[in-house]
Amino acid sequence: MAEVARGHYFVPEAAKWPLVGSIALTLIMGGFASYLNGSALGSKFSIAGFMLLVIMLFGWFGTVIRESESGTYQPWEDMSFRLGMSWFIFSEVMFFAAFFGALYYARILSVPWLLGEGTGTETHMQLWGTYAEIWPTNGPGNLGASDFHMGWWPLPFINTIILLSSGVTVTWAHHAIKANHRAQLIIGLFLTVALGFLFVYLQGVEYIEAYHAGMTLSSGIYGSTFFMLTGFHGMHVTLGAIILTVMLFRAIRGHFTPERHFAFEAAAWYWHFVDVVWLGLFIFVYVL
Repeated sequence: MAEVARGHYFVPEAAKWPLVGSIALTLIMGGFASYLNGSALGSKFSIAGFMLLVIMLFGWFGTVIRESESGTYQPWEDMSFRLGMSWFIFSEVMFFAAFFGALYYARILSVPWLLGEGTGTETHMQLWGTYAEIWPTNGPGNLGASDFHMGWWPLPFINTIILLSSGVTVTWAHHAIKANHRAQLIIGLFLTVALGFLFVYLQGVEYIEAYHAGMTLSSGIYGSTFFMLTGFHGMHVTLGAIILTVMLFRAIRGHFTPERHFAFEAAAWYWHFVDVVWLGLFIFVYVL
């Protein structure tokens, strides 16, 4: 299937899957753009691209899983995977930090300036003299459609408990595989996946409540940062739950050993990152 080159690093054979993935993404984006411009074939191209993407994921991931289970990967590859996952999570941290920074700027800095603090005296007197401090703010000119604030009770608090509990169950599963307790590994993974998808469902319920209250992406800085942060976080939870579902099926099939289980460990790292981001969201978006 492949060969070891440059001394001790595994070099796989040339694969068709990157090309397949590129074609799939082109079909998805091109089809979606055509659909937005009124093309009747746009949606069909997007669906075909999505189906091709799913085929690519099954094919490529299956190849990697077979390589792993055949004992191809050695400590050098393991270190490479760990470094790659670490840098990936760091990039995700910086991604969310940018939007947390936008929220901090809007609430802590811009509102006092509009009220005349610091060098903003003339701004307040000449431009926005009637502006009063309120959070969420929908702009000094009331440009937004709503100043609705999503409180922390009950759904956000319940979701926090759910996600923190899933962090406990995935940690239990991690310790189980290290102790070679496969039944506990499977139970822990199943509970984590169930809690993850329950979180996504309840966040959907929360979004419906917010929309009924009049809050949208265009309803001021709070609405835009709220949906940007919680929306991207929800996408990360969905992807993490799907990844852990794959880990669950692999565990049921007898994959992973106490010595060789980094694929599961990487998924656990990602899930803990999702937990930490949600804690930040709960405090800075819902509570404060």
